[in-house]
Amino acid sequence: MSELCSLTTEEGLDPQVEGSHQSSPEEGPMEASRPRHSLGVLHVSYSVSNRVGTWWDIASRRRQQWNRQILKDVSLYVESGQIMCILGSSGSGKTTLLDAISGRLRRTGTLLGEVCVNGRALRRDQFQDCFSYVMQSDIFLSGLTVRETLRYTAMLTTRQGSADFFQKKVEAVMAELNLSHVADQVIGHYNFGGISSGERRRVSIAVQLLQDPKIMLFDEPTTGLDSMTANQIIYLLAELARRDRIVLLTIHQPRSELFQHFDKIAILTFGELVFCGTPMEMLDFFNGCGYPCPEHSNPFDFYMDLTSVDFQSKEREIETYKQVHRLESAYKESAICRRTLENIERTKCLKNLPMVPFKTKDLPGTLCKLGVLLRRVTRNLLRNKQAVSMRLLQNLILGLFILFFLLRVQNDMLKGAVQDRVGLLYQLVGATPYTGMLNAVTLFPVLRAVSDQESLDGLYEKWQMLLAYVLHILPFSIIATVIFSSVSYWALGLYPEAARFGYFSAAVLAPHLIGECLALVLLGIVQNPNIINSLVAVLITAGLLIGSGFVRNIQEMNFPFRIYSYFTFQKYCCEILVVNEFYGLNFTCGNSNNSVMNNPMCTITQGIQFIEGTCPGATSRFTTNFLILYAYIPLLVILGIAVFKLRDYFTSR
Repeated sequence: MSELCSLTTEEGLDPQVEGSHQSSPEEGPMEASRPRHSLGVLHVSYSVSNRVGTWWDIASRRRQQWNRQILKDVSLYVESGQIMCILGSSGSGKTTLLDAISGRLRRTGTLLGEVCVNGRALRRDQFQDCFSYVMQSDIFLSGLTVRETLRYTAMLTTRQGSADFFQKKVEAVMAELNLSHVADQVIGHYNFGGISSGERRRVSIAVQLLQDPKIMLFDEPTTGLDSMTANQIIYLLAELARRDRIVLLTIHQPRSELFQHFDKIAILTFGELVFCGTPMEMLDFFNGCGYPCPEHSNPFDFYMDLTSVDFQSKEREIETYKQVHRLESAYKESAICRRTLENIERTKCLKNLPMVPFKTKDLPGTLCKLGVLLRRVTRNLLRNKQAVSMRLLQNLILGLFILFFLLRVQNDMLKGAVQDRVGLLYQLVGATPYTGMLNAVTLFPVLRAVSDQESLDGLYEKWQMLLAYVLHILPFSIIATVIFSSVSYWALGLYPEAARFGYFSAAVLAPHLIGECLALVLLGIVQNPNIINSLVAVLITAGLLIGSGFVRNIQEMNFPFRIYSYFTFQKYCCEILVVNEFYGLNFTCGNSNNSVMNNPMCTITQGIQFIEGTCPGATSRFTTNFLILYAYIPLLVILGIAVFKLRDYFTSR
């Protein structure tokens, strides 16, 4: 190390050695002499371990543990202006290597080694601002156009400027990636219209370019594309690298004509480097090992087969494994490998290299981010006609079904005056939170996936997307509830008073919002929406049975259930609805002859009797019950923010 530093200092050596990008004729003397950015990966290893056995068999899990080495002593060196292709069969560690370079590996494993940018080892808090990472899957809000998608991203990456500023920035990126012709087309989905797969991949790249990154990582950027589109993407990435960027990509079986477009090629097998160098160095290296590439053969295919283990038979597996091991040993002893390590050490000694090249980052404040996210989420929903219809009409459809079933409630005890009202209120309190949950499990998982990706890029935190979603559902839920109540309340013949109608609407709105917020909290913990559906259904049913007091009087329940009822929102909602409907009602009982009056069904003549028998003292708690009921909404939102903060913490490390 000291010898390398002295050489660099005394002789003025530049780290651009054999294999480095040469300045093009178009570059002026200032650009050609400007120190280049560099990325060094030094002796990176990564291993994971896990316990064997079922989770409840603690003794067995303590005794048995398996360990797996995913990356083993990987060292790479790339400079700005270069594009490196990382090859390897499935399971070779390509994606894990990109995750290690970008700092996205979780702490469940053990990571050793250094990732250096411009000769400086990165701290954990610097990775996010130093790399742009385009993942294998393209995740977007399908209802937005290409221009809208990029404009909202630009607004999340830069403090609020003029509309003209954002427009020019977006137009420049679209022109650079040849997206101008689809600027006003919706992104769509793979299975539902929209732009093509190749154009979606270009949009993914454009989103990252808005932050002007110096180092760009691509995980299988040609997956799912036809050969012509895949080649166009590679040409595009090579051109991006020529514009003073470092580009690393993993790829599966590229075509032979792409061979000369890569400045460096790395081959991974079982997490270990078999080779890393320029295309010409690769030909010379394998030729020196006795494996020249046959004429008219695709070098990528030939060397991929050569460095893969064949599992078709035990004999073939042993033979190919020994062959791969010999190639790994030959590479580690080669001058190419030594030069890579020397380049990394040299950059640590250079004094004239710029500081760590952070992405252009001038993020807006939290309120500005929330405003942008709220506008983006709302516009995306408004483009989804099915989602809007579902939000506005689902409760109304439920109300129409109840309306056709009951027609109108009666005040005659012999005609089910109390029973019909109790059944109606039971259905309302049970169904409205479930419809809210259906909205969350249908619409939010896509937003969650988008926030998972964009939070890793450092645009915002996951809880901010959650809060934007909650804010955007409020007007839709209020409008849907008013529509439902306006039709159901008066048509069913409930207590004919405008103030009572307002209380009824407010009481029905709360469980609808609570059900959706409860599902959002669980979506921060559980990935599968189907499991959320079942969990929320169980919680709603349990709360309704115990908290409503309709199935069994709360005062007659066992002590644990009686205590549990005070934690259910259904208790407070049911008390509000019961008081709102029954207070002031007088019931008749057919005609007034004594035989009818002695009928057991005619024991209740006034609504207050039912109120005191079902929920004693509820009339005096009317306002308090409203306050408690609506307190569930901010409490669940706060709980959701906490859950998504934890999700942000664990998924970003």
